[in-house]
Amino acid sequence: MPFERGPYLTTATFCEQVLQEASGVLSLIRIIDRMNITASGPTAPEDMPPAQLNWTLVISLKSGDARGSHPVKIVPQLPSGETKDPIILSVHLEGDNKGQNIVSKMNMTLEIPGIYWFNIYVDDQLITRVPLEVIYSRIVTPSPQMPPPTGGN
Repeated sequence: MPFERGPYLTTATFCEQVLQEASGVLSLIRIIDRMNITASGPTAPEDMPPAQLNWTLVISLKSGDARGSHPVKIVPQLPSGETKDPIILSVHLEGDNKGQNIVSKMNMTLEIPGIYWFNIYVDDQLITRVPLEVIYSRIVTPSPQMPPPTGGN
């Protein structure tokens, strides 16, 4: 069974900001899994306008019996099921309770509402999936009334 003896996943989440101390300790600021996109006004579009994802994906692994270099692949999957090009990284594991943090800025354009999955693989084995729900709210407001013309001679 894969990963029965490591590496072990301890964290996989999105956040708005990561602070990393010199000792390697991470502070995750505003852990999030939902993005609300709102358009309002008299001409608010029916379809969601493209939005930019600029959050950070944090993945923490502990070695267990795993040692050496291991590929880590992040594969974004759209709500339609289509997958985007993977992000491929590498971790070096030293065994036991030692581990490695991956802090990856995710910059991508979100074009439709729904659940985006970020599939995470180590050594080509799926270890987890991180969801990101995108919700589009459309608020149509009436057009501002033009003031009545002022009379003049």
